[in-house]
Amino acid sequence: MSGHSQFKNIMHKKGKQDAIRSKLFSKLAREITVAAKLGLPDPNMNARLRAACIAARVENMPKDNIERAIKKAAATDGENYDEVRYEGYAPGGVAVIIEALTDNRNRTAGEVRSAFTKAGGALAETGAVSFMFDHVGMIEFDPKVATEDAMMEAAIEAGANDVATTEFGHEVVTALESLREVAQALESKFGEPRKSALIWKPQNTIAVEDEAGEKILKLVGVLEDNDDVQNVYANFEISDALMAKLSG
Repeated sequence: MSGHSQFKNIMHKKGKQDAIRSKLFSKLAREITVAAKLGLPDPNMNARLRAACIAARVENMPKDNIERAIKKAAATDGENYDEVRYEGYAPGGVAVIIEALTDNRNRTAGEVRSAFTKAGGALAETGAVSFMFDHVGMIEFDPKVATEDAMMEAAIEAGANDVATTEFGHEVVTALESLREVAQALESKFGEPRKSALIWKPQNTIAVEDEAGEKILKLVGVLEDNDDVQNVYANFEISDALMAKLSG
């Protein structure tokens, strides 16, 4: 997914920053509220809520907004969101998983299906593509917090499964059940991570380029722009040629 991450950085630079940030804050607040409602409203006692708060701080979401989202979970007249997962195929046979928080399943399903259809892909049944991914914990650190060897040593000692270090940072992969413990151990050494979450990690990736690649990237962009969609995962890598074209 490194190519996908690079693409997102490019699009964010070209996009309307204020509009992007407003939508992002809304999604972050929704996740914080849902996490607080499902567990204790204390980030130190609720791993999902802590991860949501970390994500919000990384995006410079104001502290007042975060606290307001936590308090909203206790409101009896607040919105209720369902967690829904959609799966489908993008052009070129690329598998896509979408995680959403919605107060209207029919609306969200219709919008997700429409996005796939317009891109030349197809929405599939739940379970149709998820077997091609591993549901794991992911902890990300800025590259400057440690050397590759230091991060690898600390991660192994903490019980992580794997570590990948690139110019963009350190990505530590853990089993679902050990995410909290590994994250706490690494945080004690390197400070707060920039991300700590459960993700769908593709087992293998498909290289995409030219017209098909642009269609896939457009589909991912449309899905991520949907108010109800929290996360999008896909098993593709962008070719160097297409990356250069997008960066130009």
